[in-house]
Amino acid sequence: MSVARKPEKPEVVAITGAAAGVGRATVREFARHGAHVGLIARGGNGMSRLEEAKREVEGLGGKAVIAPADVANYDEVEAAAERIERELGPIDVWVNDAMTTVFAPFTEITPEEFQRATEVTYLGFVWGTKAALKRMEPRNRGVIVQVGSALAYRGIPLQSAYCGAKHAIQGFTESVRTELMHERSHVRLTMVQMPALNTPQFSWCLTRMPRKPQPVPPIYDPEVAADAIYFAAHHHRRQLYVGLPTLIVIQANKIVPWFGDWYLARTGFAGQQYDGKVDPNRPHNLWEPVPGDYAARGDFTSRSHSRSPELWAVKHRNSLVAAGVGIGAAAVLGAVARSAR
Repeated sequence: MSVARKPEKPEVVAITGAAAGVGRATVREFARHGAHVGLIARGGNGMSRLEEAKREVEGLGGKAVIAPADVANYDEVEAAAERIERELGPIDVWVNDAMTTVFAPFTEITPEEFQRATEVTYLGFVWGTKAALKRMEPRNRGVIVQVGSALAYRGIPLQSAYCGAKHAIQGFTESVRTELMHERSHVRLTMVQMPALNTPQFSWCLTRMPRKPQPVPPIYDPEVAADAIYFAAHHHRRQLYVGLPTLIVIQANKIVPWFGDWYLARTGFAGQQYDGKVDPNRPHNLWEPVPGDYAARGDFTSRSHSRSPELWAVKHRNSLVAAGVGIGAAAVLGAVARSAR
């Protein structure tokens, strides 16, 4: 992949969940475009992944700062933001991505586990947004990108904690966006709704199911998500749908939500598991990072898509509209000419 042309003044970007998965792919995408990147994720067992992400940024010619933080703790997020600005300069873009989950029926999740998943996946976005706005609002500029999901609109079985958090992020984002609009702020808040992605979360989430967790196909590579996040950060979009399945799920749930209930009740359990028993002793990352050489992609590369035609169409919508207008005009002129003859 060729390195994109770098701007004269490097952009400063803070990314939560930067050590692996979508966050790691997003780190690479911004670095490829010449950004300096603040890497926010838990330290401990995850520190080696943060250090590797830092080397990747530097290998692409940028600067990176490791700012370890548990995003469920506001004071740690605030300290990370302060460190990034101290070492890299004012933050131009803040990407909220960090998450964790419990893969199990709701009745089999303990109150402590559900609370922890909610605090990381929902409050982590709230605290990241608060830390970003504290710096962006006085400057009256900046962009906050919320990494969402089709599950922000459509809940599915075995993911009550994750779906609940994504629904909450959607409502929270709309609320804060309207407040910024009321103040005529130039700070922009956008949300990118993702499809199923090939990330390590399925290898390290806490699960109580008999077989291994998997994303619901069709599955996309995290680089597709990173491409969408970068685009959303630099183009005025209220929200962005990634992948045709995301668009279908969200729109279908508006029209026939009862069908989604029926279909997921029948297929949602089996469809999120694949052959192979889960090791009962496998580590999970609910409370602490899992050790290991995890990066952006998970175990489903052979089944995942590296491109999204729907995302391409969204990114090139102006050209497509212009082409459509041109074709339409040509057809009208042709009809007029035939009529004249």
